[in-house]
Amino acid sequence: MKRRLFVAAGVAAALTGVAACGSSDSGDKKDSSSSAAPASNAPADGKGKKVTVWVMKGSTSDAYNADIKAKFEAAHPGATLDIQVQQWNGIGQKISSAIASNDAPDVVEAGNTQIAGYAATGGVYDLTSKVDELGGKDWIPGLAGPGKVDGKQYGIPFYAADRVVIYNKEAFTAAGITPPKTRAEWLEATKKLNTGDQQGIYLPGQNWYFYSGLLKDEGTDLTTKDGDKWKANVGTPQGAAAANFYKELASYGKGPKDSDEKTQPETVAAANGKIAQFVAVPGELANVIKANPALAGKYDYFPIPGKDAAKPGANLTGGSDLFIPEKSKNKELAYDLIKLINSDEYQVKLAKELTYVPSKTTQVTALEGVPGATAQAIGAQNGFVIPATASDNWGAVEDANPLKAYLTKVLTGSDPIAAGKEADEAITKVLNTKS
Repeated sequence: MKRRLFVAAGVAAALTGVAACGSSDSGDKKDSSSSAAPASNAPADGKGKKVTVWVMKGSTSDAYNADIKAKFEAAHPGATLDIQVQQWNGIGQKISSAIASNDAPDVVEAGNTQIAGYAATGGVYDLTSKVDELGGKDWIPGLAGPGKVDGKQYGIPFYAADRVVIYNKEAFTAAGITPPKTRAEWLEATKKLNTGDQQGIYLPGQNWYFYSGLLKDEGTDLTTKDGDKWKANVGTPQGAAAANFYKELASYGKGPKDSDEKTQPETVAAANGKIAQFVAVPGELANVIKANPALAGKYDYFPIPGKDAAKPGANLTGGSDLFIPEKSKNKELAYDLIKLINSDEYQVKLAKELTYVPSKTTQVTALEGVPGATAQAIGAQNGFVIPATASDNWGAVEDANPLKAYLTKVLTGSDPIAAGKEADEAITKVLNTKS
């Protein structure tokens, strides 16, 4: 019991290191502070109104959506909550277009690295005055920091998560393998597991999140700032070493070389029971079990191995914030929804269902006894964010994502240094473009 509580508390402590992406030099932004702040003393009038919320695929469950819909509508008689699930691919441009239109959704989930870019357009409602009411003093910095731009709070923390290795216990036992502690052990184990009709690992060729961690382990960040200019570091010896490890690991499976984990989801591939391991956030296992209930109880988790056993592999710590578009027609109802999602009841529910880290440090103990929590907590101890996520232009980098094309080139035989320099040029150009 004490060990589990320690691990859960360690998540919050480990995630405090990702607050560096909470500032931005985005220039002048639309000041929405003069707008009437959403009422909070009593539920907003919902009669005849529809509140539209965009959540990302995998961020919530059907059960969670149904529960919060019922709770919200009961508290706001006459209102309808329309929860629309969005795909991550191409979401940046879709959100940008939506918040600029006259038909914007009322609440939007966005990756914690994307808030600065949306706020720079003036299309995001300022919720600074609501931070105290929402318990902002307890927010995990890695989510609260990126949501705060030029001293104003635009993004409200939703959840945090990092990637682990989800593995088939029966496959490991049959091969006489225990979870590896180092990269070298991981390669050897994966090679041994890749036999017959079983894939040693399912690793799509464009998982740039995973690659970024390997690059960090090699001793450099994906991006660094030189004076007032950004540069990328893919076409370097460190970038090549990370890519070559990725290529060898991926070779012990049949993951597609030309797509990412969202286009060709591991959870679909693993549902046949022939995938020995895959890299994902812990909650993704629920989708595997949903697709094939016979696999329940057959999986466990271990942290992504590092170069040596002293610490786990570097892990790009992700997560999401919620924001209200400036052009929402239902700001008061939208705020009520965010307040409900941010409550202890629904933060704990989401954390338990999908093995996420909740938005507040005071809620982290909800992970006690939840499968995958230990591996996620250990991985978070070496968590990081990409420095350039503080740039307003980072969202544009993720949309175009030269890293995906780079990884496909390396996996199909291109020289990692030459291909990396092409990726660096593309990333650097976008980051240093004046908006």
